[in-house]
Amino acid sequence: MVKPVDLLFEDAWLVATMDDERRELAGGWVAIDNGYVVAVGSGSDPVPAAHRRIDATGCLVTPGLVNTHHHMFQNLTRAYRPMTSAPLFSWLQSLYPLWTASIDEESMYLAAWVGLAELAMSGCTTTSDHHYLHPMRAGDLLAAEIRAAVELSMRFHPTYGSMSLSVKDGGLPPDDAVRDEDDILAESESHVARWHDPKFGAMVRIALAPCSPFTVTPDLMRRTAELAERLDVRLHTHLAENSEDDKFSLAQFGRRPVELYEDVGWLTDRSWGAHVVRPNDAEISRLGAAGVGVAHCPSSNMILSSGIAPVVAMRDAGCPVGLGCDGSSSADSASLWQEARLAMLQAKLISGADRMDARAALEIATRGGAACLGRLGEIGELSIGSVGDVAVWRMDGPQFAGVLDDPIEGWLRCGPLAATHVFVHGEEIVHEGVLTNPHLEDVLSRHRLAARRFQPQS
Repeated sequence: MVKPVDLLFEDAWLVATMDDERRELAGGWVAIDNGYVVAVGSGSDPVPAAHRRIDATGCLVTPGLVNTHHHMFQNLTRAYRPMTSAPLFSWLQSLYPLWTASIDEESMYLAAWVGLAELAMSGCTTTSDHHYLHPMRAGDLLAAEIRAAVELSMRFHPTYGSMSLSVKDGGLPPDDAVRDEDDILAESESHVARWHDPKFGAMVRIALAPCSPFTVTPDLMRRTAELAERLDVRLHTHLAENSEDDKFSLAQFGRRPVELYEDVGWLTDRSWGAHVVRPNDAEISRLGAAGVGVAHCPSSNMILSSGIAPVVAMRDAGCPVGLGCDGSSSADSASLWQEARLAMLQAKLISGADRMDARAALEIATRGGAACLGRLGEIGELSIGSVGDVAVWRMDGPQFAGVLDDPIEGWLRCGPLAATHVFVHGEEIVHEGVLTNPHLEDVLSRHRLAARRFQPQS
């Protein structure tokens, strides 16, 4: 007698596996046991017995979505009116003092908890977080956000970010927001030793992430790349974000951001850059040849008037491209579904209507993110041996009326904004569109109080 599997998704309208062959299985099913996918099939294939069955009739089933760039602490200043009409540099210079003065372990934990919950409800199962603000008095902020991820059962890739170049040294952050570079490197190594899990299926992995060329020195970038190589972890930073970024790099370092990126040893498939809005054609070729990943953040890029990233060209050149929600006070939301839709629309606008469809956007939201995080074959797909991270999307109601031919196009063109069920490693974290964790209301209440400390009232 064959042992029943732990979990079975069955009778889906379509299972979009996003595996190497990009199989789409009508009437499909996915079997999960011990947290991993053990079988997938179409409606004509024998269905295994299961302890728990999820009826996916009329639903699209996809891998869990992957978020490759975020700043979760920024939801404490979401939609803060004094900053809602500022471009990147003035936006940062105004907010740095507020963030630096108030951030602590409790507010970091609450912000991460809320950010992770929001992401989960949008079908996201794996997320990074680029946290670069570590004032001396603030405590262990990395541990605080990892605690939130563990409580919510989210697969988490926090980065140990850093800033060392203050205003007095020609950078953007205030003096009390930066750290000594030797301390940064020592702490980077300590956090990797404590938290990084290199095993297949790991729930927590650490990357090293100097914030940007306008907040750290080239020497710190270079030494961080060397450390990441020695520790075998990934590298992340902001890259070629907007015209201000270009001007700063040229004035301060005599080279464009991508040139600087290469000079300090980051032009490697170990790294992925956030935004990458303004590379020229030659730079796109160099990034692609090196296999540098790109975290595409369409909402943030529009809100801050940074521009539209040349995503089609970068994918054509060989760059793995994933999605990023970016900071909650620049994008003001954390929906991977929304970012996927905007990525499709922006690419159609600048590259042609036939150069980006819903399938390509879904690939960016899943496999592309997995590649950025160095986890192809593990997350971002439903194939035998991959992790049991699954999103189920109900395709009914007025917004889907008339969608008969193509559920993937319908999914991204017509709705739904939120996932119906979300599972991480075979564990349900969203049920019928509602977070399964019972502490949401308490956390939201505490988060509201914390946010008041960050937002001065006139």
